[in-house]
Order: sequence, then C-alpha cells, then structure tokens
Amino acid sequence: MNRELIHIIEQMSKERGIPKESILGTLESALLSAVRKKYGIEPEVKITIDDESGEIAISALKKIVKKVADPTSEISLKDAQKIDPSKQLDENIDSPLAIENFGRIAAQTAKQVLFQRVREAEKEAIFEEYKDKAGQIVSGVVIRKEKGSYFVALGRAEATLPIKSTLPTESLKRGETIRTYIEDVKVTPRGPVILLSRTHPNFVAELFKMEIPEIYEGLVVIKDIVREAGDRTKLTVYSKNSMVDPVGACVGMKGTRVQSIVRELRGERIDIIPWTDDPRVLIAKALSPATVESIGINEEEKSALVVVNDQQLSIAIGKKGQNVRLAMKLTGWDIDIISETEYNKMRKGEIEMQLGELQGEGQEGTAEETRSPADQAAEDEQQE
Repeated sequence: MNRELIHIIEQMSKERGIPKESILGTLESALLSAVRKKYGIEPEVKITIDDESGEIAISALKKIVKKVADPTSEISLKDAQKIDPSKQLDENIDSPLAIENFGRIAAQTAKQVLFQRVREAEKEAIFEEYKDKAGQIVSGVVIRKEKGSYFVALGRAEATLPIKSTLPTESLKRGETIRTYIEDVKVTPRGPVILLSRTHPNFVAELFKMEIPEIYEGLVVIKDIVREAGDRTKLTVYSKNSMVDPVGACVGMKGTRVQSIVRELRGERIDIIPWTDDPRVLIAKALSPATVESIGINEEEKSALVVVNDQQLSIAIGKKGQNVRLAMKLTGWDIDIISETEYNKMRKGEIEMQLGELQGEGQEGTAEETRSPADQAAEDEQQE
C-alpha cells in the first residue's frame, strides 16, 4: 500500500510537473492537518514519509508523567520506556501515533488539504515556468470562449486571450491551434494569469525574429515598429553588416519570408522601411507606399511639410489618416501632407503677395520724387 502511495505521487509529479519532494511535503502537511483535527492543536506533532518505501511515521511530543491526565500530551513512564528505556519522569518523548486511528473525518481532511495544496503547488509551478516568457511567442490550442475572452491551452497551463486582443478579421474556433504573444504573466488571488495578445506590435516583431534568420542572429535589427492590428504595420530596420540588405533580408526571395508573416496576420499589410538618421529620407520612406515629391522640415519643432503628386495624396494620407498617422508614430515627427496643386497655389499666393509689397514700396517712392511743372509752379507761388 505504501509503495502504491509512492507510485501515485510519482505519477502526479510527472503529469502536473510538480517536484516529487514538493508533493511529499504537501502530503505531510495534509496529514498534519488531519492529526490536529483529531487530537487538537496542543501536541507538537512530527510527520515523516520515506520517499523510497512510502512508510509514514507520525509522532506526538509528550511529557512523561506518573499519572496520565491528558493522553494527547502526556505518557506514562512505563509506556515511555517501551519506546526508549533511557527516558525518565518529566522528560519529553516522541510517541508514535497509529495512522489507522485517524478516522473517516480526519482522512477526508487529509485528502482535501492534499488536493488543495497540490493545486497551489501546480499554480506556483506554472507561474515559475511562464514568468520569464513574457515577450515571447507560444503556440496553443483554443479550448473555449467565454466572458469576452478565448481560453488557450499552453501545455498544462491555461492562458487568456481577450477578444479585443485578436485580429478584427478573425474568429477563432475551439480546437484551433494558434500562435500568440505572451503580453504579461501576473499573480492574482485566483492564481497566475497568462495574458496573450495577437494585436501587440511586438507580436509582429517576434514573428520576424522567428522567420528571418538575419534578425534572429542579430545581423538585422528592428529599430522601431508601429501597428494598427488587422490593417497595417510599419517597421524600420537596419543592418549591422554592410553586405546584408536589411529590407531584402526581411522580404525574402519573391517575398516568401514576409508573406508567411502576412498569412499569420490574416493579410495585414506590412511596410518594411530602411532606417536612416536623415529625417527627410526617413519621413519619405515612412509614408510608403506613397511617392513623395519634396519635403520641408522644421528641426526645432520636429515638424515636416510633405508635397506629393495629386494622385498620391489619398495614398499618402491613407484610409481615415492611417498611413500618415503610423508614419508620425514611427518617425516621431509631425507630418502635414499637401498635393502639388495645393502647394503651387500656396507658392503663387506668396509670390503675388511679395510682388504686391514690392510694387507698393515703388509707388510711394515715385510719388515723393516726381512732380509735374504745374505742381512746382503752384508751390513756388505759395512761397512768394
């Protein structure tokens, strides 16, 4: 029976990923609770379980007395010397307790405490396993959907994927295997919570790390990344090796590398931009797929005026301003976009204004310096 106990503990340890020593300690605590339920909390009880044989030894510390008044905390000299012949009156001795004497209620208590402690140990083990995995991508299986979230099985752990953290175009099915980003791992009163996301910008960054060997090896670096999940992602990349084209490495032969990421993101568009410290070039590239004609910048205010061809204006701005909004987040610059026609009108207006000012100044000078002979005669008459 005791060997069977050890077998059960070993099986539980393997299935739930809890160290055998931890389960043995938990069982000892459970038995201690059962002993206290039967005998009260007065005696000092010790419980040991042999991890090889499964033998359970339970003893209570008792005082040796002439006449026993409280059997739970006292023992007669005669009985004490049966355990240890060297013991004398008023000394203490560990007196064995028979485990079969616990009774049904005590055994049930031990069982309840054991399961409770094992669950707690299992939660602790899950937290320890995943606490350092925040920021990584994991694969899991959707097991159910309730209360605004999907619940995803990650091995023996259960993680939460809020519906708001899924792509707008996807509806996940039970049993579906998905890749997700571990956004956070935290402890709550109900145990550890593993929070997943498929909308976090770093989900895309980690996908690139998985799919692009040059990024995984550190030859190509993602400088910045911004995203509006389900629609478009923009990222800047640079290479630590002049022989490696960072954009080409990310795109792959005929776009095979980036297309695998696009498929994972349900068709989300991805703009891969070579990073540069020249703000004009960076802003022009960040407005991809639009083509920029010219850029004027104010470095103090970090603002830029971008001129594009009339046909490119809607592309540069994007649907509901998405393209320019992402470009501003990516570069850190305030960007205003105008069409060539609008820009030419502005320039024409400025030129006309400047000409008007110059003409006004010329007319004032002429009026002062040029007078007709009649005006001169009239002036001379007044002076006489």
